[in-house]
Amino acid sequence: MERQCWWYLLVLGCLFQTLSAHSDFYTSIGHMTDLLYTEKDLVTSLKNYITAEENKLKQVKQWAEKLDVLSAIAMKDPEGFLGNPVNAFKLMKRLNTEWGDLESLVLKDTKDGFISNLTLQRQHFPTDEDQTGAAKALLRLQDTYRLDTNTISTGDLPGVTHKSPMTVEDCFELGKIAYSEVDYYHTELWMEQALKQLDEGEESTVDKVTVLDYLSYAIYQQGDLGRALELTKRLLMLDPEHQRANGNLKYFEFQLINQRKAQAQEAQKAREEGKERRKRLTSDASKKKKHFREPVPERKMYEMLCRGEGIKLTPRRQRRLFCRYFDNHGHPKYLLSPVKQEDEWDRPYIVRYHDIISHREIEKVKELAKPRVTMADTVHDPLTGKLTKAMYRASKSAWLTAYEHPMIDQINQRIEDLTGLEMDTAEELQVANYGVGGQYEPHFDFGRKDEPDAFKELGTGNRIATWLFYMSDVAAGGATVFPDVGAAVWPKKGTAVFWYNLFPSGEGDYSTRHAACPVLVGNKWVSNKWIHERGQEFRRPCGLNETA
Repeated sequence: MERQCWWYLLVLGCLFQTLSAHSDFYTSIGHMTDLLYTEKDLVTSLKNYITAEENKLKQVKQWAEKLDVLSAIAMKDPEGFLGNPVNAFKLMKRLNTEWGDLESLVLKDTKDGFISNLTLQRQHFPTDEDQTGAAKALLRLQDTYRLDTNTISTGDLPGVTHKSPMTVEDCFELGKIAYSEVDYYHTELWMEQALKQLDEGEESTVDKVTVLDYLSYAIYQQGDLGRALELTKRLLMLDPEHQRANGNLKYFEFQLINQRKAQAQEAQKAREEGKERRKRLTSDASKKKKHFREPVPERKMYEMLCRGEGIKLTPRRQRRLFCRYFDNHGHPKYLLSPVKQEDEWDRPYIVRYHDIISHREIEKVKELAKPRVTMADTVHDPLTGKLTKAMYRASKSAWLTAYEHPMIDQINQRIEDLTGLEMDTAEELQVANYGVGGQYEPHFDFGRKDEPDAFKELGTGNRIATWLFYMSDVAAGGATVFPDVGAAVWPKKGTAVFWYNLFPSGEGDYSTRHAACPVLVGNKWVSNKWIHERGQEFRRPCGLNETA
């Protein structure tokens, strides 16, 4: 209302200036007709102002109603809702970009309660880095789980309970972020999806010309000149005066002619070399193929295992794995109520304990950890032995000490009772939460020979073993995989897995190299205990065989 009053005062001021310049209007009809035109212009301006305000309020109302419905759905199951990576990405995008647009729409009036509150809260909103991170995580999931853009865009992800389709703007934003990272492969995928949805009639503030501009350049960068040329021609049909497209058209045509000439020359050269040589090369290649089998690259194996492919446990080895009730050689606590133990893998030997941590304990651990979780992106540098930032690790973690709460002490004691290993020299319980696309790429838990000072500051020797609690079920993805041996262990709430990182001789078991797969859908909570060598001298006697 205050702004409207000022506007009316401004209008009246202009009118008074006009009246003072032309006094005695009533004495001249001509002068009065001028006033009619002036008033008409003022009424038009006033109506335009009212229309603009109504449109603004209509947009704000539509936005509020949309967010009200979305919030109601999300708050029924916040963690489950954000377990969908599309929802997580769109949350980053809304808070970082769209709320800012709304702020500009409503105008920055610090006296208005909503604007003041919004401006105050915006300092705590996600940043450009958060939005980019969520987008890159979505692209990482797309690659790891071989998802096509339409599956992601329509929200048809496996295990999703809160389906959320993507708009043209969402797809375009992903493509732009990929473009800024010089990732033309994903730029092409997401600009194509944006174009597809525009062609299907979806209304959007993003126009086809802009999408085609990005798409044609991304395809050109990948070497497909013919297709880049076709898309540029389509762009020019929509906007014949597009300066960059007109320049690209001539350049692409010139490059395509040269490319075809080069291809023709290469084809001619290949024909001239003769059939005999081609036969010989084919024969040599087939011999090599017969005698030499290329190992699967670790990254490829890692992604295959994350998808549930490439597991190398044969039926014969599978028959050697058993389930049992375990009391750790008659331990007093478990003699009458042994725990359920299951063999997950034979080499390295990995066991899973079922129903080993209760829901109440899990909730208490999460409650203690949540206020202090920070980015778990630091690892030991093998060259310096110091902590360094690792971009391949995407999770947040916190450390809980035994004296913080009796329940943490009980959990530590339980690990000691079941493993028979000393916990006084172990590291504190680490609690980790994996967010959108959360992962931890292949690594060793123990320090190798080329990093002798990896745990020097702890003074407790190397990491002899790893205990890992699963504190949540994961709808899709999130497995713990061992790429060197082709093993995959899937999260199951209330269970824990355990393995030795070192042989009894103290030598590292390199088959324990493992990774946490990206969480495709869901929310993954784990807690782990890294157990060290010191104090185990009489609990796990040293072996004489180097690798046994």
